[in-house]
Amino acid sequence: MAKQNTSEALVIGAGFAGIAAATQLAELGHQVDLLERHDHAGGRARVFEAEGFTFDMGPSWYWMPDVFESYFKKFGSDVQKELNLIRLDPSYTVWFEDGPVNISADLETLKATFNSMEAGAGARLQSFLDEAEIKYEIGMNNFVRKPAHNVMEFATWETLQQSTKLTLLKSFSAHARSFFTDKRLLQIIEFPVLFLGAKPEKTPALYSLMNYADTVLGTWYPMGGMHEIVRAMVRVAEKKGVRFHYNADVKCITDDGSKTTGAELQDGTRWNASTVVAGADYHHVEQHLLPAQWRRYDAQYWDSRVMSPSSLLFYVGVNTRVPKLQHHNLFFDTPFGQHAETIYDTQTWPDDPLFYISAPTKTDNGMAPEGCENMFFLIPLAPGLNDQPGLRDRYFDEMCDRLAAHIGLDIRPHIVYKRSFAHEEFQEDYRAFKGNAYGLANTLRQTAFWKPKMKSKLPGMFFTGQLTTPGPGVPPSLISGEVVGQEAHQWLLKLAE
Repeated sequence: MAKQNTSEALVIGAGFAGIAAATQLAELGHQVDLLERHDHAGGRARVFEAEGFTFDMGPSWYWMPDVFESYFKKFGSDVQKELNLIRLDPSYTVWFEDGPVNISADLETLKATFNSMEAGAGARLQSFLDEAEIKYEIGMNNFVRKPAHNVMEFATWETLQQSTKLTLLKSFSAHARSFFTDKRLLQIIEFPVLFLGAKPEKTPALYSLMNYADTVLGTWYPMGGMHEIVRAMVRVAEKKGVRFHYNADVKCITDDGSKTTGAELQDGTRWNASTVVAGADYHHVEQHLLPAQWRRYDAQYWDSRVMSPSSLLFYVGVNTRVPKLQHHNLFFDTPFGQHAETIYDTQTWPDDPLFYISAPTKTDNGMAPEGCENMFFLIPLAPGLNDQPGLRDRYFDEMCDRLAAHIGLDIRPHIVYKRSFAHEEFQEDYRAFKGNAYGLANTLRQTAFWKPKMKSKLPGMFFTGQLTTPGPGVPPSLISGEVVGQEAHQWLLKLAE
């Protein structure tokens, strides 16, 4: 006979959003059980060790530190006690064809850098960031923490007044070009929106708030790696009473014809619960785990969504130190527009792609054996591409060739460990729709209440994470979990009446 378990609230998926949702529900007094199909928490922010190297598998940028500070404080902890945070300086380095430009953590130094590239650009950067700060404050205080069930949530007079400052109807590209003309400066300014899922000319100018986040609030790093955030969140959740169950792969969501009753696992174990929050891939859960009559969206809807990029990743360990690299490195030494077209227009494999290298051992020697370097390579790609034999190695060789041209060292003879990860693995490990890495594109028609809904058609069932409100990225995922936890709490209160 199948094993039966009972919980008040069930959360599927121990990524950032799932852990946040579980912690929020536990904080509100509910018994919460979290089901994770892998053998440890983290979702896309998992970690693995090989040959003495420690590799973060997913997110590598710690931005919007105020969100993390607020999160841990809300649940009775302190981010400074949970994490050993280092502010990076330079925040990152952009490698152009004619050499690197350091993006200083000091704003006055950065303004001087901008002036050296374009007369008067430093003062214009200050104006650009002053405007971006207004958007950030309005967005974070009045928009992102709404469940976005419908437009009326945003229809207060104050919100309507503030929305005029968000420049929703102007493109990011046009907005940036009203401040700068130098192509290199435009690429620096447009970089933070590159992974939002649309070209800058199709991304709302609202998202200049990301420039405020990375330039003014800073780029940080938790010593021990990004997975340390996950470990801290699990500690806080467990203190609140959340019970984690690993190697627990959900087969289906169950219901009694009028509301959810829990979930059944692949091994036949049944979990009875009054509410279910899905932090796993929204498309997978709704299209494959929910009974058909409870699906809000059909296959045509999902196929018509504009997805953010997928990625080709390489986790590389080398037995030497690599000169000239910083912690974060953006290689913009080939045309930006050409690569963007392959991601967002033609959806093809790119020629001469832009790429990114994270070298956390520049900050944290503990991520590799002594004298070695830990390197994470990333090429953003269109979602839905099919791997072809030899393609991954061809792209890796191209990145190594270009890296060697910049730093004077070919790392290939020094490689002691290499592992690749792309669409196939995103689909297999995370059941990611079309192998996406970052969720839905943040176009205007996929913002706020135009995103897939947090609330399922099945009463008592909710969704959280990067395919719903507020969107992709680690801080938005934390917020998504907190918001959906409140929504599920309201459902449980209703049931108790």
